[in-house]
Amino acid sequence: MSSTTTFKVRPATLRDAKAIAELHNSSVREAFKSMLADTPVPVTPLDKRQAYWREAIEYAEPQVQVAMDEDKIVGFVGFDRSRDKGTPPTMGEIWAIYVASSHWDKGVGLALWDAAREGLMEEGCSNVSIWLPIANERAMRFHELAGFKREMNTAKTVQIGAVKIEEMRLKRPLN
Repeated sequence: MSSTTTFKVRPATLRDAKAIAELHNSSVREAFKSMLADTPVPVTPLDKRQAYWREAIEYAEPQVQVAMDEDKIVGFVGFDRSRDKGTPPTMGEIWAIYVASSHWDKGVGLALWDAAREGLMEEGCSNVSIWLPIANERAMRFHELAGFKREMNTAKTVQIGAVKIEEMRLKRPLN
């Protein structure tokens, strides 16, 4: 597959929930490996993760889109209005964006970002934010290349299983 390959992005269906959950867990494991050194990567049990994504797809909260490589899901994005307190209704948020490690640096993330941006604009959003682990250099670099700017005063510590992760919000206009 060349770097010029384009990926079809479509709305997720209930049948996609298991594949999304599996991809979510494997992507978290891979992304967090470098961040956590010798600490075991905290991963949500597959049945719980699948139930979450089934409900998200069913109720469109967040809206979920999947990237396809032929008939295989290789990435997904969940987006909706911002969950942060005090944000205006025109603030969107990428709740999750994950790509199979086999498809990193091949344009899947960009295809998902384009789909999320389009969907948020259709919802009347003018800005978008995302929360990212500060130590996830790959994700930070991707979003900064996509025009997101770090909001330095938003850094916070979140507990994921037995591990504490430093996160920061990034933000950008949609147009």
